[in-house]
Amino acid sequence: MPDDATARERAADEVVDAPAHTDTSMHADTSADTDTSVHTDTPMHIDTPAHAGASVHVDTSVHADATLRERVDGDPKFAGIPLPEPAADGLDQAADESADASGAAVAPGAAVAPGAAVASGGDKGDGGVAFDGVEEQVGADGAAREQRGGGDGAGGSVVGAGVRRGVPEREDDAVVDASVLEDAGVRELAAQFEEEKPGRRVRGAVDVGVTAVAGFAALLVLWQVFRPLPQGSQYYLVIFLGLVLPLVFILYPSGIRLRRRHTEVVQDGPVLGGGPTAGDWVLAAVALVTCLYPVLPVTLGAAGGGYDAFLDRQGLLEPLDVVMGAALLLLVVEATRRTTGWVLPVVCALFLAYDYYGGLLPQGWEIAHAGLDFDQIVDALYNSPSGFYGTPLDVAASYIVLFTIYGAVLDLSGAGAFFVELSVAAFRRSRSAAGRTAVASGFLLGTVSGSGAATTVSIGAVTWPILRRAGYPAERAGGMLAAAGVGAILSPPTLGAAAFIIAEYLNVSYLKVLGWATVPTVLYYLGILLSVEIDARRFGARAVHLKVPPAWSLLTRFGYHFLSLFVIIVLLALGRSATQAVVWATLLAAVLSFLDKRHRLTPRRLVEALAAGVRGVLPVVAVCTAAGVITASTTKTGLGPQLSSLMVDWAQELATNQTAVIALTAVFAAIAMTLLGLAVPVTASFIIGWVILGQALLNLGISEPATAMFIFYFAVLSEATPPTALASVAAAAVTGGRVFPTMWQTLRYALPAYLVPIAFVVTPAGQGLLGLGGWDQVTFALAASAVGVLALSVAAGGWFVGIGEASVVPRTLAGLAAFALLWLDLWTVAAGLVLLGLAGLLVFLAKRSSRAKSEDAVRDGDVAVGGGRLRGPADSGGNG
Repeated sequence: MPDDATARERAADEVVDAPAHTDTSMHADTSADTDTSVHTDTPMHIDTPAHAGASVHVDTSVHADATLRERVDGDPKFAGIPLPEPAADGLDQAADESADASGAAVAPGAAVAPGAAVASGGDKGDGGVAFDGVEEQVGADGAAREQRGGGDGAGGSVVGAGVRRGVPEREDDAVVDASVLEDAGVRELAAQFEEEKPGRRVRGAVDVGVTAVAGFAALLVLWQVFRPLPQGSQYYLVIFLGLVLPLVFILYPSGIRLRRRHTEVVQDGPVLGGGPTAGDWVLAAVALVTCLYPVLPVTLGAAGGGYDAFLDRQGLLEPLDVVMGAALLLLVVEATRRTTGWVLPVVCALFLAYDYYGGLLPQGWEIAHAGLDFDQIVDALYNSPSGFYGTPLDVAASYIVLFTIYGAVLDLSGAGAFFVELSVAAFRRSRSAAGRTAVASGFLLGTVSGSGAATTVSIGAVTWPILRRAGYPAERAGGMLAAAGVGAILSPPTLGAAAFIIAEYLNVSYLKVLGWATVPTVLYYLGILLSVEIDARRFGARAVHLKVPPAWSLLTRFGYHFLSLFVIIVLLALGRSATQAVVWATLLAAVLSFLDKRHRLTPRRLVEALAAGVRGVLPVVAVCTAAGVITASTTKTGLGPQLSSLMVDWAQELATNQTAVIALTAVFAAIAMTLLGLAVPVTASFIIGWVILGQALLNLGISEPATAMFIFYFAVLSEATPPTALASVAAAAVTGGRVFPTMWQTLRYALPAYLVPIAFVVTPAGQGLLGLGGWDQVTFALAASAVGVLALSVAAGGWFVGIGEASVVPRTLAGLAAFALLWLDLWTVAAGLVLLGLAGLLVFLAKRSSRAKSEDAVRDGDVAVGGGRLRGPADSGGNG
């Protein structure tokens, strides 16, 4: 490679024959050589052979946050994740750091030496595009190439987290490596941002023992599906909890530092806090005894005596029963603290305090009650179907664990990597392909993950380098990744854990719940895809062609991974239970894994998959058991109906119209669910919301499906809602972007998910959004809402798809149109269409006027570059 001096001589004396590109929001068409010096501070795209004599000053911003790198470097959870690189030394003014919010681009024809590194800036505003943290290398042919470390093979580079990428011979030579999803570092990072805390890694005899117990628990779960235990479901739950609760204390450290914490490092990653402590083993042993005490056929005075004798003492517990129940209460609260943090245990403590001290409240208060003594509280929790062994734990032990095992089997069979590679191959080369790939990857990978934050990290590990090369700034890309990850929980055929609780609470089939979620899912992804198209045009994303096999080739070779998903839907449609459907799908996925020798589920790997499924559900089991405290409290004290009545009274004080009362109540419930979701996991948030807030909507005449799905959506959306927004935090960790701007970008992408639930609760035809009512109602609701989502995207994104950039007035009109369309009344829909049409007309006229002015300026010679003309975003066209 030539040195700088030689490079500068060539830049001054030679004509560069290859066109230079900087894929940004302005464009200049010219073919004439020029010696005119042009200084540009705005992003340009000049499509012309550049003469080296045309000296163009480069003014670019460099996104190299030293504070971020100091924070991230050395943190093992960020190992292998691509981060913004600082500018290379000696760039001769080309890499001056700038705080200009509009960013800047490298103009062609610049006197940049071949082989010199040019760092591109980050987009912090609406103008132009910037390549966040990407170093580009200008070769002798004038083409910009991405450089991220040493080569890993001739003529190719690999895109994927933790993979070193060489300088490809051509941009089209980039290779996607989805196998990074199986990397331990990526899995560790995903665990850091889940609602549940990451567990410790164990090895040796402890690992073998944990795998054996978890594997036995998995076999018990499978046995229960086809040969239920004759003693009943509560007996099964007692056994199940006795197997899994002790594992929580072995696999999850207490986090209490009684002495200096020691981190043992092994080859495959850190072991948090080393192995289990003596205290952990004691708690595990006590948990085993207290959980199994109700079924042990041992008589201890008047206590004990087996399961039937224990049930006979309901309401009249013996002292030993109370001691065992109190001990289990403390263990459940501690297990919840270890897996999810302090918030949910504090909530449980507040409910317990209300149970005990509620009788001391003034009896004139609506929430006052007679009060419960300690024996009554323990009886309600330990020997009642509404306590520890209530519906939440039943759902976790009967449904969620099976789907978790299914996800683990799919993961080990290579389905996750296939879904991502297929998403990349499906869109190939277009300016929107990078964004579409991220969205499609999130949708497909959600069937394996089931967690918004984990899905975000997984798809980000592969698609963030693609998005970066396409020109997406870190925050915008992070918002897209987070929205796609959260969408995975909202999407059939495997919704979040709370969807199974809906089926149990409403006593309907899981297939019906999937049907209710179908139209909102379509609208959610329509909103994200429209935002992707808008961003690609407004901010000038460029096409990134990646070397992947054709989509048809991937489907032919690995399309069998879809079969197990289809089996679930088919068996549900044939009337089989969700548990049986997922078991058969799991068996099919295990058998089909032998079609790929790299991912065959041998007996040993199958046991690992079963154990991994049970280990993955431990935090959910702790949360669902703790949720029994809340459900038992509301049942025994009547707190749920009392609070729901208060909420309706507040709404009626503010309005007298019934529709307005419903709307206000829905808004109150949405705010309460959002705040609740910031503090507790999705499953617990849904349970609390259903027993308290859901009753208020039901009392106003809202149907059970609409109420349940309303609570479900706002519980899930807590992962995308500031200031916590775990999915957004996870995305920022992957992209290296700023956290709060990433959160706001996530909100923009996920905005339809916040409005559609209110629409199907409040609006006249809202039931159609759940697939309820006749086909005419469903079709009308879907069509009107789809146009409403389009209007919402125009208002939020500032671009009218198919026309061009929208200014403030058209965006305001589009926002009003969106609300009118989402009201789903014939007259409001008509008004919304008129407003949206007016907004489109204003955008078209503004674009036409801008084009005429540009042409006049070129004719008058006001703006010229080499005999050509500059084109801004309004001239770039709406079709990309």
